[in-house]
Amino acid sequence: MKKLTLALGLTLITALLSAQSFNGVGVGMDNLYRLSKAKTRSISPENPTGEKGKGGMDKEGVASGPARELGQGWKISPFVIIEPGKTHTMAEISGPGAVQHIWITPTGNWRFTIIRIYWDDETTPSVEAPLGDFFGMGWGEYAHLNSLAVCVNPGSAFNSYWVMPFRKKCKITLENIAGEKVRMFYQVDYTLTEVPDDAAYFHAQYRRTNPVKYKDVYTIAEGIKGRGHYVGTYLAWGVHNNGWWGEGEIKFYMDGDKEFPTINGTGTEDYFCGSYDFDTRKKDPAIDPAAYTEFSTPYSGLHQVIRGDGHYKVMQRFGMYRWHITDPIRFETDLRITIQDLGWRHDGRYLAQQSDIASVAYWYQTEPHAPFPKLPSKDELEVN
Repeated sequence: MKKLTLALGLTLITALLSAQSFNGVGVGMDNLYRLSKAKTRSISPENPTGEKGKGGMDKEGVASGPARELGQGWKISPFVIIEPGKTHTMAEISGPGAVQHIWITPTGNWRFTIIRIYWDDETTPSVEAPLGDFFGMGWGEYAHLNSLAVCVNPGSAFNSYWVMPFRKKCKITLENIAGEKVRMFYQVDYTLTEVPDDAAYFHAQYRRTNPVKYKDVYTIAEGIKGRGHYVGTYLAWGVHNNGWWGEGEIKFYMDGDKEFPTINGTGTEDYFCGSYDFDTRKKDPAIDPAAYTEFSTPYSGLHQVIRGDGHYKVMQRFGMYRWHITDPIRFETDLRITIQDLGWRHDGRYLAQQSDIASVAYWYQTEPHAPFPKLPSKDELEVN
């Protein structure tokens, strides 16, 4: 009986992991052996169009000097330089097909490069976020993130595994809003294949409030219109007060909900699949002054804790993610998401905090999508 139960459990897991696969997209362990007519392509600075047989053709590029004795095909253009105020088109693909993986290693301030993704012929992006926040690195400092949807590996290797189908066209851009040029190594792996009628489009939206107004809630997303499902949250949370800061409840208002939501969480660490202040150690400051326990799992994590150095870097800052991969939150007409900024007062009462919170919301939906709020200015994005 135990063997049967284990076998059924493994079958369910592999089915869930490959549930979104179609025509060679999102291949899982249980269907890895199956043939497909999908065509695999990849865009990088060495093959900017992704065309078959067109890689490594440059004779003079950004790295032609180091390769001067080797010539064509020997790492002539492995990266691009984006000048201040300029936008680089990282990928422009004619469909149908799907983006399967994005790898990028940015330099400079990770909040000052903006990634945007446009589907088909839309004029406003379906994805718009600072590059660091999109990959769970909103504080501009490396932290190992090891999940199914996003991985960040040493030293600044950002990886996205969100499957992003498109029917006519995919366009991915990087805008450098910094005052200095940045260097980008990248690769966009995709497949050209038929896309089923029920495939929705990937979206991601960034927001930041610093500080949250007293007794106000932080809005992760609002104004989402259409049919779809919500698949993930990243929060960069900076605390301006002492004490435990994560008592706030997350609320999902869907399909006409007004005053009260359909989904009401029980606490911030609970939503990110942790418990009791993310603390597994003794709370005696004399013994262990750093009681937060970082973790990174396939679906959730507190992957980053910045404790401050007691000098110029005094702020407590946290990075958390929650992917709704096996439990997507489905909506028919509209969706709004808020979280309370809530801690403790010294006398045992809740404290309405005024934290610095930034977020990226990830979801799939039918097009067209509602307009995004205006991205904060460079000064409003900056982390101090």
